[in-house]
Amino acid sequence: MGSLEGLLAQIQGLSSTAGDISRLNVILKQTEDSLRSESTRLCPILDQLDPSMHSLGYLYILDACTSGPITKEQATTSVPHIAGFINNCVQDQIHLAPDKFISVCKRLKDQVLLLGTPIRGVAPMLTGVRKVKGSSEYLTTLHPEFLLLCLLAKCYKTGMSIVEDDIFEVDQPRDLFLYCYYGGMICIGQKRFHKALALLHNAVEAYKKYIMVSLIHHGQFSTSLPKYTSSVALRLLKNFCQPYIELENSYSTGKIAELEASIQTNREQFESDNNLGLVKQVASSMYKRNIQRLTQTYLTLSLQDIANTVQLNSSKEAEMHVLQMIQDGEIFATINRKDGMVRFLEDPEQYKTCEMIEHADSSIQRIMAPSRKLTAMDEQISCDPLYLAKAGRERQRFDFDDFDTVPQKFNI
Repeated sequence: MGSLEGLLAQIQGLSSTAGDISRLNVILKQTEDSLRSESTRLCPILDQLDPSMHSLGYLYILDACTSGPITKEQATTSVPHIAGFINNCVQDQIHLAPDKFISVCKRLKDQVLLLGTPIRGVAPMLTGVRKVKGSSEYLTTLHPEFLLLCLLAKCYKTGMSIVEDDIFEVDQPRDLFLYCYYGGMICIGQKRFHKALALLHNAVEAYKKYIMVSLIHHGQFSTSLPKYTSSVALRLLKNFCQPYIELENSYSTGKIAELEASIQTNREQFESDNNLGLVKQVASSMYKRNIQRLTQTYLTLSLQDIANTVQLNSSKEAEMHVLQMIQDGEIFATINRKDGMVRFLEDPEQYKTCEMIEHADSSIQRIMAPSRKLTAMDEQISCDPLYLAKAGRERQRFDFDDFDTVPQKFNI
């Protein structure tokens, strides 16, 4: 116990200046193995440390305390300790041991799931993501862990706080795929289908949801995949997503009866994939697409005719769909309830208001930002000594400028 008391004194005494903290980091690294061997005796030391002052030392001891298997009873005590540390620790100190901080954050996720209370981990995990990342453009390994907690806790709006960021830097491909998959589901929960498509497009495992979100948002699905999709993935997708491809084929007919038959045929598969709720949204969107087609043909139409044409049960259902589409800006129309007639209108937007100009300008700026980022990255790579050296070696091997393109004239 004497060695632990000495370590506690060093943590308390070397947590003020940057130089002291660097020395402390060296000491803690040297004692890492001994801390793990005495993990069961370390918990009382945490009560004598302040996570906002002794962040680095607290992190090492907390990491050792939580490294082994844990029961529900132990998790009940451990979760508040970890959450309190994440919320109060100093960013400059934990950046000296980022791997440990990430491990502790992941253990918080595991423990709140063990307790069946994912919502308890949402706020501290968001704080952890913000403290560990260097910028909003950097994807950390905590991003997908945080989004998973948001999904399980149904905190979709909180998850959107990081999904809105543009990501340009990634360490591990697996983190990116999970981020895109979970982020796509967060966007679906928020009805942000355009953003969901952008994320799901990057993850082959999300292809099933990509098909359905395409049908909901666009009313159609393009089977073309990115050029970088592997040949193995292309071969497997047809069998992997067959029920969803059948769903898309029946949707393209515009006949609700065929779509419902396809849903019933593959209902068991949709349920096992936890996609039945999204499938129902696909069916609902078909009514909207069929109503939108009517606006291209008719100027006025009765609610009963709309119900008959798009295969709704009653004029009341047709009225509800039309009202919702007007509210969502999907069609422009007025309803005369007295005679049950719907009048379809042209888009009233003249695209010359200050608000529309500002919206267009912000959209242009948002599109230009990735372009500027790519230009900067290209310039940085072009000046990189390692890249230039490699390019020079390749040029020596395949420099066709040394050969004349026109045959020489020989004198015989």
